[in-house]
Amino acid sequence: MSLLLFLVPLLSLPCLVVPIHNSSTGGCAIMRPPRDGGIRYRGLTQEQIRSVQMLPVDYEIEYICRGNRVIVGPKVRKCLPNGTWTDIALHSRCLLLCPRVWTSLENGRVMARPPGPPVEGTQLHYSCHAGFILEGMNASHCTKLGKWDAPKPTCLYDRNYTGKKKLYIGALFPMSGGWPGGQACMPSAQMALDLVNNRSDILPDYELELIHYDSMCDPGEATKLLYDLLYTEPIKIVLMPGCSGVSTLVAEAARMWNLIVLSYGSSSPALSNRQRFPTFFRTHPSATLHNPTRVQLFQKWKWTRIATIQQTTEVFTSTLDDLEERTKEAGIEISVRQSFLTDPAVAVKNLKRQDARIIVGLFYETEARKVFCEVFKEKLYGKKYVWFLIGWYADNWFKIKDPAINCTVENMTEAVEGHVTTEIVMLNPETVRGISNMTSQEFISALMSRLGGKNPEETGGFQEAPLAYDAVWALALALNKTVAPLKARGRRLEDFNYNTHDITAEIYRAMNTSSFEGVSGQVVFDAQGSRMAMTLIEQLQGGSYKKIGYYDSSQKNLSWFGNDVWIGAGPPADRTVVIEEYRFLSQKLFAAVSVFAGLGILLGIVCLTFNIYNGNVRYIQNSQPYLNNMTAVGCMMALAAVFPLGIDGHHVHTTQFPVVCQFRLWLLGLGFSLAYGSMFTKIWWVHTLFTKKEEKKEKKKQHLEPWKLYATVGVLLAIDFLSLMIWQIVDPLHITVEKFTKEAPKEDLDVLIQPLLEHCSSEKMNTWLGVVYGYKGLLLLLGIFLAYETKSVSTEKINDHRAVGMAIYNVAVLCLITAPVTMILSSQQDASFAFASLAIVFSAYITLVVLFVPKMRRLITRGEWQSEQQDTLKTGSSTNNNDEEKSRQLERENRELQKIIQEKEERVSALRNQLAERQALRNRRQPSTGQNQNHNAPPPSAQQDPKSLLPPPGYPNPTIDNHSRPPSFSNSSNLYPAESKINRNHCHNSQIPLLYK
Repeated sequence: MSLLLFLVPLLSLPCLVVPIHNSSTGGCAIMRPPRDGGIRYRGLTQEQIRSVQMLPVDYEIEYICRGNRVIVGPKVRKCLPNGTWTDIALHSRCLLLCPRVWTSLENGRVMARPPGPPVEGTQLHYSCHAGFILEGMNASHCTKLGKWDAPKPTCLYDRNYTGKKKLYIGALFPMSGGWPGGQACMPSAQMALDLVNNRSDILPDYELELIHYDSMCDPGEATKLLYDLLYTEPIKIVLMPGCSGVSTLVAEAARMWNLIVLSYGSSSPALSNRQRFPTFFRTHPSATLHNPTRVQLFQKWKWTRIATIQQTTEVFTSTLDDLEERTKEAGIEISVRQSFLTDPAVAVKNLKRQDARIIVGLFYETEARKVFCEVFKEKLYGKKYVWFLIGWYADNWFKIKDPAINCTVENMTEAVEGHVTTEIVMLNPETVRGISNMTSQEFISALMSRLGGKNPEETGGFQEAPLAYDAVWALALALNKTVAPLKARGRRLEDFNYNTHDITAEIYRAMNTSSFEGVSGQVVFDAQGSRMAMTLIEQLQGGSYKKIGYYDSSQKNLSWFGNDVWIGAGPPADRTVVIEEYRFLSQKLFAAVSVFAGLGILLGIVCLTFNIYNGNVRYIQNSQPYLNNMTAVGCMMALAAVFPLGIDGHHVHTTQFPVVCQFRLWLLGLGFSLAYGSMFTKIWWVHTLFTKKEEKKEKKKQHLEPWKLYATVGVLLAIDFLSLMIWQIVDPLHITVEKFTKEAPKEDLDVLIQPLLEHCSSEKMNTWLGVVYGYKGLLLLLGIFLAYETKSVSTEKINDHRAVGMAIYNVAVLCLITAPVTMILSSQQDASFAFASLAIVFSAYITLVVLFVPKMRRLITRGEWQSEQQDTLKTGSSTNNNDEEKSRQLERENRELQKIIQEKEERVSALRNQLAERQALRNRRQPSTGQNQNHNAPPPSAQQDPKSLLPPPGYPNPTIDNHSRPPSFSNSSNLYPAESKINRNHCHNSQIPLLYK
């Protein structure tokens, strides 16, 4: 009732009757519903149906009929992009259905014209099998009232018949669909039946007859046809399906009817399950038979990474599962696994995105065209790619025009070029006569004549035709083998029905032990009922398939012809070839820096030799020469670290690289401790002894004990030694490899360079560096502070502390800059090495030059080469080193003061002359009274004004004592040590007052 209510508004809408035409807006015009029927519009309400005029592209409509009427013609139509509906030339009509019981005849045959459901206008023709007589009308016509115009006839047993009894085979041949294998398999099966029926040695009392339908390779259609086969007369003794999906359905249902199933065109590995399909046999080997061949080819061409794309059906899913197990055992990785139901566009794009190169495709022929159309669009073909396909497609499958794709034949031909197929050997390559007394070449000729000159490349199932031919022979031989055992038990083959388990079991045993030479080769079934065969390997070369080898998986023998052809220079790589390339230090840079480091070591040796040789010179002794020696040795060790710092995998093997890392660490660590530690010790003790004003005088009197200096350096050195030792014991250095972004060279787009860089590292490298850098950084900052605090201190106990301060500034600044920059530049080997090594070189050079060159210059320019003993012999003095040094200093100062006094005397004489001239001029200008008053005064030149001889204001008056000295020299401790004296012979009493004029 609800269906009628739905149809009424559809039939009452005059606006639905719209002519079909292309629309500029896209879509299709609404169709007129058939008489006595309607149209179901999916997803639309009744209000929308009344208002809509156009339906979009890909929209589907479905015809429905009232009452017991059925649709004759297309039941579903789809809107095409050109504005028309599918199958527009075929009419859809709602016709009455006549009773189906008239369509079957026990012990007889019914032919329907036209084929299809028994609707009005259908005519049935009846005939009886051999040994039976037809009783009744031999024809009946379905009227417009849904009734037959003649009663159903019957077939009565002819007791006088002495001919052969018929055994019926129910077959489903896919004449269309995903694999139209029935186009060639059905004629070859019929040809085998004719030969079997003409043989007197095979089933002499029986005649085999084939009852077949078109399954369209569709399990849904096959379900309906299987019902017709099982529930209509005559009884079928065996079922022969094709297509894996159809065979799966039939084999699973056949056990309920006690039927043997023999397939000629099913490759699904799932069908090898004996528990699920106990009565199933097939002359077509399992699809898993391709997988050992594929794995063999992967290994031959040295591929370890493949990708797969499959149509989502059971046959391909189970095949792929088996392939995955086999590749895993062979050490081959399936990196990408894509699947699709109807549209492969997304799956193909994913293959391209994930850099798939070696691709195994598992899909039917119709889907293969869709896949390779997308392959062409995505440029997933050419010299970098290899496709593995199933070999049972038609030879020109890629040239067939398909409205489901929008690629030209040229596009498809370009995309499929070079692909490899693995195909079960379905035609015996040897010229031998098998059970049918026919060679494989003679079979092909006979089949071609049956096909009426059709192009084999355009005939579906042409390659599988030998399997269908041998399937009929296998069935005939098995049935023939059961005759005698059944007869011994009082049974016959014609007694078979769907409940006779004993007859089925006998047929099963006969099939299971089959072994004969057929046109497809040796026919033998394994324990799972699958055919065992060799695999043919072909490659598409120049638009046609060429045989390049055979593989026998049972013997693991590969027969290779060596005629494979590749678009590139050879088989492509299974991925973008990544060449690992180590980044090594520039040898020119290393050589240049090594020269500087070597010269620096030579300079350190010169400085060390100079310091040791002149260790007895008082000036050198006052600079704490042992600490300077440590500084020189430390600088040389730091410079020596430049060499292992520049050694990498270019010079040593990877196994020796950790040793180089140890040398770097220890040389730099101990070199820094010796060089900087000795300088830090000097500046530390100078600051300790001379920077506290309240204790300044007391500190100056203290004697600096050398052992304290050496102990301080030893403490710093021990801290570094222990920290390095703990580091190497707890977390030793080892080699690590840093990977950089892959680079594509310009000359080959299919190769990527993987830059690698070796580093010295440990598990907790950052922690250790943080500790070391933190400790060293604080030491450097403290050294800078101490150097700044003692910049104005003057002491003879460490007479080069100002030079040490300058060296500390240099080392601290360079280290504080170099350490973080080197960590940042660690991935740039040249820049990192240049920055670190040059910082070491400059620090060492500046330190050596600042500390030792001034000493060399002083000793060379002033000639202070005599040792303490030599100086004692000359002067006869037994004073200590400090007194002798002070005495020499005072002598030099005395000579300098003599020069100053002489200059002052000349200046005093000039001033006296000027004063005399001024006095004479003043006397001339005085009045005469003044002249009289001053008449008795002495002339200026004869008598000096006493005030003119007085010292300048602020200086004490000179005494008359000839042994006295000017106040400015009376206490020279302001400028010089207290023990300094000035030679009195050069400071006459008459000249001292003039010095201060």
